[in-house]
Amino acid sequence: MKRERLGSRLGFILLSAGCAIGIGNVWKFPYMVGQNGGGAFVLIYLFFLIIMGVPALTVEFSLGRASQKSPVKIYKELTPDKKVWNIHGYLAMAGNYILMMFYTCVTGWMLQYFVKTAAGEFEGADVAGISAIFNEMLGKTGEMIVYTFAVIIICFGINSIGVQKGLERVTKYMMIALLVIMVALAVNSIFLKGGAEGLKFYLVPDFARMQEVGIGKVIVSAMTQSFFTLSLGIGSMAIFGSYLDKERSLMGEAINVAALDTFVAFVSGLIMFPACMAYGVDVNSGPPLIFETLPNIFNHLPMGRLWGSLFFVFMSFAALSTVLAVFENIISCTMDVTGWSRKKTCIVNAVAMMVLVLPCIYGYSIWSGFHPLGGSSTVLDLEDFVVSNILLPLGTLTYVVYSTVKYGWGWDKFMAEANAGKGIKVKKWMRPYMTFVLPVMILILFIYSMIDVFM
Repeated sequence: MKRERLGSRLGFILLSAGCAIGIGNVWKFPYMVGQNGGGAFVLIYLFFLIIMGVPALTVEFSLGRASQKSPVKIYKELTPDKKVWNIHGYLAMAGNYILMMFYTCVTGWMLQYFVKTAAGEFEGADVAGISAIFNEMLGKTGEMIVYTFAVIIICFGINSIGVQKGLERVTKYMMIALLVIMVALAVNSIFLKGGAEGLKFYLVPDFARMQEVGIGKVIVSAMTQSFFTLSLGIGSMAIFGSYLDKERSLMGEAINVAALDTFVAFVSGLIMFPACMAYGVDVNSGPPLIFETLPNIFNHLPMGRLWGSLFFVFMSFAALSTVLAVFENIISCTMDVTGWSRKKTCIVNAVAMMVLVLPCIYGYSIWSGFHPLGGSSTVLDLEDFVVSNILLPLGTLTYVVYSTVKYGWGWDKFMAEANAGKGIKVKKWMRPYMTFVLPVMILILFIYSMIDVFM
């Protein structure tokens, strides 16, 4: 079967960025900035994005383009005689399923919040009232199932049309709309009375504030966020490399994707921090920022219902772009393993995904007494832990080591593939860094994340 191709370079960049741009950018990045002292965190984040994120993303694109296969078949194609590597191919495939077991559910929350905001459900409610609405939403299993199943059906339906006509076309329009809505929301926030303090907190590095939080904690948090923001380690990016021709070198494309991903995260902060400061909301409020804090801000804004509705459309687009991209990975892996047609693959996987999301949904109702990681943790937390703390870092470590040592694919083959075409190239002097330093940094990140969860 002939490999499908993307229709344009813009399509590739928007698709890859769409996979990376998700709830982590527009939800996690602002509250991580808030918890880690503001502008100084942003600077350190950018540093680690360049030295860790871009090289690892270049590796993943290279493996996809060289093999012309999905993640499950990359190793079999590139080094058929080195079978031990194949284990990671199946783990990467499993990682995409586990990620979607909770991510489709959270995307359903975003759609529900758009409907609730547009319908005026939050109007007149204080912070406690909004929190009660959120908790009530989680407990309504039937509604959660309807919205989550809608996400699954819509996204597999789009992907069933094909890479160019379905996935690429829809993602292009959605990403452009997302960027336009973001800029409009940011401009509105920046000009709020009292918003200047929020901009100062966000944009002006304050190293004294960084010391208060703890320099080590801020550095590790920035390192973690810069690494996880690009969705590396389970082949989510390799798949788009496999649809790419050899006109452009891959480090340049990795920089473009990382830049667009960072732009969205950065503008999310421009939306959040001026609004928080303008209405006296704690910028350090953490994960509840989106679901409990922001609706309260929109209640106080002129035309708040409109701005709130636009915000949750933007959040939905950010989440849906990731779901579409990861579903494409699942589809491609399944087709490579089974030889099924695209449409059959989409139908079977849509049904399977509807079953697989149920534990996450039931984790807030009939299974709410199950706390897999202790405390008040839920099924969602367990699934997120498996993907974010285990499969992503160890998967990226595997890809990097495989591409730089002679027992894997090897540096020379990686460099030749990455440098094919016009654009920024991988340099020879990078070899010791990518062979020794980068893997150690990823390993440290993995160990720290384990300590952070269990200690």
